[in-house]
Amino acid sequence: MSASTADIRTEWGSRYLGQLCAHFSHNSELAVSLQENRGMIRFPAGDCVLNATASVLHLELDCRDDASLEKLQDVIDKHLKRFAFREPPEIEWRPA
Repeated sequence: MSASTADIRTEWGSRYLGQLCAHFSHNSELAVSLQENRGMIRFPAGDCVLNATASVLHLELDCRDDASLEKLQDVIDKHLKRFAFREPPEIEWRPA
């Protein structure tokens, strides 16, 4: 397994969490769960767990291999940057 995490400083974390989960829930191949400040997206290559606090959106990725992890990081990066275009987030993935 390969894993990474990222912490994005933003006061809009729960909004972005909701947008990501809502967006990916339209794909019938993905299982998505959403609670108030927590979400999970199950991709074929791995899982993305999202947690929002008042000032941070925390992301955790668990994938089956390094190649899948890189692809999933890229997918999450692109979508989050699209949703957060008013305050482009700095996303720095760290090995978990």
